[in-house]
Amino acid sequence: MEHRYLGNSGLKISEIAYGNWLTHGSQVEEDAATACVRQALDEGITTFDTADVYANTRAESVLGRALAGERRESLEIFTKVYWPTGPGGPNDSGLSRKHIMESINGSLTRLQTDYVDLYQAHRFDVETPLEETMQAFADVVRSGKALYIGVSEWTADQIRQGQQLAHQLGFSLISSQPQYSMLWRVIEDEVVPASQELGLGQIVWSPIAQGVLTGKYKPGQAAPEGSRATDESGGSQNISRWLRDDVLEAVARLEPVAADAGLSMAQLAVAWVLNRPNISAAIIGASRPEQVTDNVKASGVTLDADVMAAIDDALGDVVVRDASRTAQQTPETRPT
Repeated sequence: MEHRYLGNSGLKISEIAYGNWLTHGSQVEEDAATACVRQALDEGITTFDTADVYANTRAESVLGRALAGERRESLEIFTKVYWPTGPGGPNDSGLSRKHIMESINGSLTRLQTDYVDLYQAHRFDVETPLEETMQAFADVVRSGKALYIGVSEWTADQIRQGQQLAHQLGFSLISSQPQYSMLWRVIEDEVVPASQELGLGQIVWSPIAQGVLTGKYKPGQAAPEGSRATDESGGSQNISRWLRDDVLEAVARLEPVAADAGLSMAQLAVAWVLNRPNISAAIIGASRPEQVTDNVKASGVTLDADVMAAIDDALGDVVVRDASRTAQQTPETRPT
């Protein structure tokens, strides 16, 4: 496993991180989730990403128990704040000072740690003054409860405003966590250039497009039993946009590209992300340990220009590139 600096900071993270968005506390039993975490550790992954909202706080608890007993200094533990947790009271979401201060304490308890390495604003909060949010993050850092601060699915302008305030308060935003894959490239024209300029690195989620880029979904065929597309607890909703026949036909054209490169389809997808500019890490998820083992083989893989061009040729116009799609990730009102 290779490691990279996170943005312009001195923090090194594994270039493949393990995340538990749709799995821990939800899709898979805790024993299976723990087995995946143990496999990630065995494969050299040191970076683990979660959020308080995942499975309404249960994912953090599962991860905390799975990592118990590990040397804390050898791990990078990331979590997030913004979406509703708890019973959904008026202050149970957003980036107000109240919610941030209460949420970091809850996350630390569930994760069984005194601090997180990275605390991330899970979305931009249009109802809270940005000055209030950034002051709260500055205080979280000064208290030692988080070592660094990042954002997730913020636009380039939001990142610029946040970084300006962070610098005035004596800290820096060091990361952006957007969706990014061969199929979803909306960050390339605006978010990536702004991040490069301001010193943020990308920690990207869904590099395999919810499993579609593994090639297991076939055009005109039912989704495999037990796959994410058949999971009504949330997985099927998130993956449905990629299950059009034109997308699946384009993905099928990647199979010879992967074979020629000596990679599985999943490895090709993760390696593609890691070969793109401004990427600090790609987050993988898993419901079985063997999926972790397969995905981590993308670490250290260099794809030459011919392979990158062949990927673009295969996917053609099914790739989503519209930069305005990032702004659509900002809720118009604070969720309840």
